[in-house]
Amino acid sequence: MKKRWLIGVGMLAVLAGFSVSSVSVAQVEGLKIIAPAATGGGWDQTARAIKAVLESTKLASNVDVVNIPGAGGTIGLGQFVNAKGDEHTLMVMGLVMVGAIQTNNSKANLDMVTPIARLTGEYEVIVVPASSKISNLSEFITAWKANPAGFAIAGGSAGGTDHIAVGLLAQAGGVDVTKISYTPFSGGGEVVTAMQSNQVAAGVSSLSEFLPLIESGKLRAIGVTSAKRVPGVNIATFKEQGIRLELANWRGIVAPPRISNEHRRDLVNMMNRLSASELWQSILKQKNWLDLYQSGSRFDVFLKLEDEKITNTLRGIGLIK
Repeated sequence: MKKRWLIGVGMLAVLAGFSVSSVSVAQVEGLKIIAPAATGGGWDQTARAIKAVLESTKLASNVDVVNIPGAGGTIGLGQFVNAKGDEHTLMVMGLVMVGAIQTNNSKANLDMVTPIARLTGEYEVIVVPASSKISNLSEFITAWKANPAGFAIAGGSAGGTDHIAVGLLAQAGGVDVTKISYTPFSGGGEVVTAMQSNQVAAGVSSLSEFLPLIESGKLRAIGVTSAKRVPGVNIATFKEQGIRLELANWRGIVAPPRISNEHRRDLVNMMNRLSASELWQSILKQKNWLDLYQSGSRFDVFLKLEDEKITNTLRGIGLIK
């Protein structure tokens, strides 16, 4: 990877087992960030936020975001793992991909990538069109129970966080999980279009994707998957409406397989500095993203544990055998 060395200003960090020198910091020249989903969605927003911060803080220059949508990110993952040793490419990923690998029987998996950092988390929200007669969770569950197969709910890719949230809500609300109708799309924009054209009764996605439409009155929020109300957001939690459902989608960034240990240290260093920057922290606040930053070997361990947990969850709600 092309690097230009800059003079640091008195900073020494030891994070995730990596020593970060204050004397020199590598600036990456030319970097591609793969967002394995359509434009406008959570991965795309994350990739573009990373680009903005890296370039603004001069941690990197000439950063490009490339969208490769499909199958919960596994199409992009399949291409990414073939970029062995590529020092100019990163990929945004997250909980959606962990589930999609299972439900799509993907040959590519997260054991094949080089984990760099977990970045953010975000709660899920279930919405209905503003024209819907449903106004709260109780009415939502009643309508769903009456005709689960005919009550279509749109969200992201099959087996992803949105699908998991629908399955868990069905379980908690006493809806037959074997009969629910879930319609997957590759981005939040398509979900909104499906609701507005009455193709589906409801939609589910990350809070940031739907919040502007909720606040403008085009969509009506039924509930959010946080333990407590999100500060500054007037949406009731499922918990306060009688359903014990908490779920946080997380997103991270990985490098291709077979990169050098030195290059991995450079990337962890770069993401450590990105996470600590004022601009990144302001983006988290603006988008209502949780700061779940974790890098290096701790992120390695987290990924292995998360894979086990999500596999068990998917089996429990009938999405895999």
